[in-house]
Amino acid sequence: MGPPMALPRRQETVFLLVGTTLLFSGYDLNIFGLALPQIQKELQIPENMAGLTVSYFRLAALCALLIAPLADIFGRRRMLLFTVAGEAVMTLATAFAQTYPQFVAAQVLARVFGYAEELLCFVVIAEEIDARVRGWATGTLSAMGATGAGVAAIVFAAVNILPYGWRSLYAIGGGVLLILAYYRRLLPETQRFELRRTEIAAMGSRLQAFRDTLNQLLKDYSGRLATLGVAVFAFGFAIGPATVLMSKYLQQDHHYSPGEVSILYLFGGLVAVVGNVVAGRLSDHFGRRRILFATALLAGICFAVFFSGVGGFILPVMWILALFGFLSADALFSGYPAEIFPTATRATAAGLRYVFGIMGGALSLALEGVFYDWLGGHGPAIMLALAAIPVALAAILFLPETARRTLEEISGNKP
Repeated sequence: MGPPMALPRRQETVFLLVGTTLLFSGYDLNIFGLALPQIQKELQIPENMAGLTVSYFRLAALCALLIAPLADIFGRRRMLLFTVAGEAVMTLATAFAQTYPQFVAAQVLARVFGYAEELLCFVVIAEEIDARVRGWATGTLSAMGATGAGVAAIVFAAVNILPYGWRSLYAIGGGVLLILAYYRRLLPETQRFELRRTEIAAMGSRLQAFRDTLNQLLKDYSGRLATLGVAVFAFGFAIGPATVLMSKYLQQDHHYSPGEVSILYLFGGLVAVVGNVVAGRLSDHFGRRRILFATALLAGICFAVFFSGVGGFILPVMWILALFGFLSADALFSGYPAEIFPTATRATAAGLRYVFGIMGGALSLALEGVFYDWLGGHGPAIMLALAAIPVALAAILFLPETARRTLEEISGNKP
C-alpha cells in the first residue's frame, strides 16, 4: 500500500495533510447516500424527490468553480485552508437543520467547499509528488476518500441508536474537520505555485493574471478541455444515480438492514481501497489512459448487473467490483486535469473537470425521478442512465498519456 519508492519528507508531509482531510471530507459527503431513508422520513422528502435532492447538492459544483480559479491566483495553501473550514462549519449546520429547505441549503454550501477542497487536493498532489509515483499518489488519495466513506458506514450502522440519529453523523464529521483545519496550517505552498507567484507579481495585477489564465486555457488547451469534459460528463451521467442510490436500493428492494448495508460497504470499501492503490500503481506502469478505460468499463458493466434485479451472492460481488471500478476511474479522472494543463491554469481546469462530472451526475439524478415514474423502479431507471458509458469510453481514447512524464513535459510549458 505504500509508495513504490521512498518519498522525501516534504512530499510525505504534504500527502498526509492533504489525504487525512480528504478522508473526513469523504465521510461527510457520503452520509446522505447512506442515511437517505432516515433523512427522508424525518424531513418528509417524497420518493420521486430523492434523486432531485442530490441534483440540488451537485449544483454546488458551479459555486466551487468560482473558488477553484482563485487557487491559480492566491495559492493552493490559502484556498485549502479556506475550503476545509467552510466545509466543517456547514456540515455542523446540517446537523441542526429543521426543515427540508434548511437541510438542502446547508448541504449545498457544505459541498461548495467540499468539492473545491477535493479538486485542490489532487492539484497539490500532482504538483508536489514525484512523476514516477504520481499515479500511486492519485490512487491512494482517492482510497483515503473511499476510506472516509467506510468510516461513515461504520458510524451509520449505529444510526438507530445514536442520539439524534442521522444528525449525529453530520455533527461528528463537522467536528473532526474543524480539528483538521487547525493542523492544515502546517501545509506548505507548492513549489510550482511559488514560481507562478513570481509571474503574477511581474504582471502587476491579479485581475490580469486571471485573464491570462482563462485566455491560455481556452486558446491553447481547448481541445484537451473539450475531450476531458465529454468523458467526465458522460461518466458522471452514467454513474451518478448508481452511486447515490445504492444504499436505498439495498434497503428497499432487497430488504437489507442498516447493519447489513454497513457490513457490505465496509467489505466492499476495503477491496476498493486496496484496488485504488493497485490501479494507481498499474497506471504508472501500463499508462493512465489504458487503466482509466478498463476501470470505467468495469464500473459500467458491474453496476448494470447490480441494478438488473439479480439477488444472492451475485449482488454483493457486483457491488464490490462496481465500486472498485468507479472509485479507480474517478481517481484517475481527478488526477488528469492536474497533469495535462500547466501550473497557471491547473486549478481552474480541475474546477471545470469537477463541474463537468457533477453536472453530468446532477442531470442524470434529476432525470432519474422521471425514469422512475416511467419504468416503475429505481433499478431500471439507473440502468437507463448507464447507457452513457460508451460515450465516456470513446472520449477517454483521445486523452493524452501522462504516466511517468513531468507536468511540464505533458503541458509543453515551462514551470
